[in-house]
Amino acid sequence: MFGSSALPVVEGVTIGHIVSLDPRAWQRYGEETYFSLDRFELTITAQGLIRLDDGTFVHRFYTDEEIMLQMMSRRADGREAYDFTLFQPWSSSTPQDPRQSEAFIARMHRPWWEENGMPPYGRYWFDGDKYDRPPLRLIEAVYEDLSGRPVREVSQVCMLYARSLPPEGAELLLALDIQGGTLGYSSQEIMIGVPLTPGQFNA
Repeated sequence: MFGSSALPVVEGVTIGHIVSLDPRAWQRYGEETYFSLDRFELTITAQGLIRLDDGTFVHRFYTDEEIMLQMMSRRADGREAYDFTLFQPWSSSTPQDPRQSEAFIARMHRPWWEENGMPPYGRYWFDGDKYDRPPLRLIEAVYEDLSGRPVREVSQVCMLYARSLPPEGAELLLALDIQGGTLGYSSQEIMIGVPLTPGQFNA
């Protein structure tokens, strides 16, 4: 629902709200995970909305430190949300010429992602397919106040990967090549994430 703002309030989350987290969502994996968030509350200062080609909506909620809580929904207002994921930044770089972006995106086609010093992550999308597949291209409208006016539209090329964590968990890796449209910036981002259940966060 939208409440008193022009932005959707999804599972109680929108700009200005504080999200409380259950740290056991990642602490239970101990040293097996690279996800190491050192806080249990998130102050949401920006919100993103993406509409996928199949009609699914991706709702993203950001802190000033670019920690991201992501939810999926079949509705723009975020009702009946599902597939909750918490991501934190791992690395960020600015390409010096277009060839660097091209090489980064080319890596996203492969069924595995290997980052320096880390184990390989298998492609989450197209799971089980060992052939190269194109990454997802999308546009995210990013908001920084409750008026519902987007500050910017961000073009992204991305692919999601995962690896198993014992006994029955998973760690996610999101690779993104981001173009800032009229603002002219670009960056290559790696984010590490963990799945959440509805009982592991509240706002």
